[in-house]
Amino acid sequence: MQATNQDMLLQVRNLRVKFRTDKKNTFEAVKGISFDIPKNSTVALVGESGSGKSVSSLAVMGLLPEETTIIDPQSSIMFDGRNLLDLTIAQRRKLCGKDISMIFQEPMSSLNPVFTVGFQLGEVLQLHMGMNAKQARARAIELLEEVGIPDPKTKIDAYPSQMSGGQQQRVMIAMAIACEPKLLIADEPTTALDVTIQKQIMDLIAAIQKKHHMAVLFITHDLGLVGEIADHVIVMRHGDVREAGDVKQIFQDPQDSYTRALLHCRPNLDTRPMRLPVIDDYMRDGAKVVEGPERTRGYTDKDEIVLDVRNLAKSFYFREGLFGQREFKAVSDVSFKLPRGKTIGVVGESGSGKTTVGLTLLRLHQATGGQALFHGKDLISMPAKEYQDYKRRIQIIFQNPYASLNPRFTVGQILLEPMRIHKIGANDSERTDMAHALLQKVGLPPVAFYRYPHEFSGGQRQRIAIARCLTMKPEILVCDESVSALDVSVQAQVLNLLQDLQDEFGMSYIFISHDLSVVKYIADQVMVMNKGKVVEIANSDELYRNPQDPYTKTLLGAIPRGLHA
Repeated sequence: MQATNQDMLLQVRNLRVKFRTDKKNTFEAVKGISFDIPKNSTVALVGESGSGKSVSSLAVMGLLPEETTIIDPQSSIMFDGRNLLDLTIAQRRKLCGKDISMIFQEPMSSLNPVFTVGFQLGEVLQLHMGMNAKQARARAIELLEEVGIPDPKTKIDAYPSQMSGGQQQRVMIAMAIACEPKLLIADEPTTALDVTIQKQIMDLIAAIQKKHHMAVLFITHDLGLVGEIADHVIVMRHGDVREAGDVKQIFQDPQDSYTRALLHCRPNLDTRPMRLPVIDDYMRDGAKVVEGPERTRGYTDKDEIVLDVRNLAKSFYFREGLFGQREFKAVSDVSFKLPRGKTIGVVGESGSGKTTVGLTLLRLHQATGGQALFHGKDLISMPAKEYQDYKRRIQIIFQNPYASLNPRFTVGQILLEPMRIHKIGANDSERTDMAHALLQKVGLPPVAFYRYPHEFSGGQRQRIAIARCLTMKPEILVCDESVSALDVSVQAQVLNLLQDLQDEFGMSYIFISHDLSVVKYIADQVMVMNKGKVVEIANSDELYRNPQDPYTKTLLGAIPRGLHA
């Protein structure tokens, strides 16, 4: 990133940020980092949760809480020749609303649910551009059209809840570019989005950057995305910059062991190792991981089928008018087989019905048709009393480990409760021993038994959720987007854990995900869903090598491939 000062839009020097944890103690989140953002370029800030990347961007925006934040007096953030840290709150607010803007990670948390998107866009334009209400509305429609919102003249009067996740993120982008800023900060803008929507958002940001000649600071933990959009890359870990350079240099010849780890922890479409490498594999003395044999995947004629789903259907009904009702077919005519010790991957965009399939099989939704034969017994039509004996044999790991664990229970209570309900173990002493063994199995220390969920990271919480499922000794595990919100290294650890458990206990997985790289790694067979129906189903390698349906081809074409041309 060699350039003259005149070419630099943002220059961060010796940025140190501490947070007060109590009256006496502080935690240093950012440890004296320095980096530059040239004009008209895209710089990616990469790192795992806790690396300090979002704190750095919030420091630029002036959005860190004043009461608990300490920024070193020697730090400077020079934007267009002005030190942002010397500005008053009013000056900062004026500058950061107009010349610097930000797209946040979660649009539903950033958009006000009680105002229409048109009102929220118009508010920005009236405040910073001095437009009247009529001018702001006309400009808001233009912005919605620019970011690809269909029928913008109608959608301008929609509330955020009436729009999909991808459309909400487009509204956030429209709001961010409304004042034509010089610097756009995008903080994990595609993390929770489907692969096709993710590609659309990435392409949109790239097109807007080029059209408006903005600089973009793109914050992410996914190096695959970085290679497709960035000119320069800054890699952070534990508040330090580990490596910085041109995107081609970072991808083709990374110098730091941590950068190499980030590049290799994520599953790719070309290889399927027996185990995914994790950060520690690379950080030990800078060792290089030697690639071993690959894992073979796929169903065979000799497989023992444990679950045979036939013509599964689920409809939801909504009131329409005074006396009418409307049927929405969430799942229609879905059929598949699941052998013992194998994994079927279920992929598709949001609204495709993949999660509904999992919840219906668990009878968390009541099916409206079809059969699910588990060892020859139909789970769908089975009386509730009889189903109690089968309930523990099919378990689910939910997407969000923050919401699926009771915050008032210790980990020990979370693990013991299902064992008591299903009378697993002779007494609490035996159940406690089993719980400690399960914690060890999922890689958590014995002391975790006595702690609460909030004391653990997202990856550790997901391990607790897996341990809770294992208390039931299930035969089938439904994994509903169970690694989608995790950092790439933590994701690799959880995927390795799931594979180890499958190898040891012969469990079968229904692995629901929008991440096709992960599905390629973990699944033996892949079922592609669109609008509630199965459009294609085949062994993993065959489907990725030779997709038949145009929708499948679209999904595969949207997978981030790393370095852009």
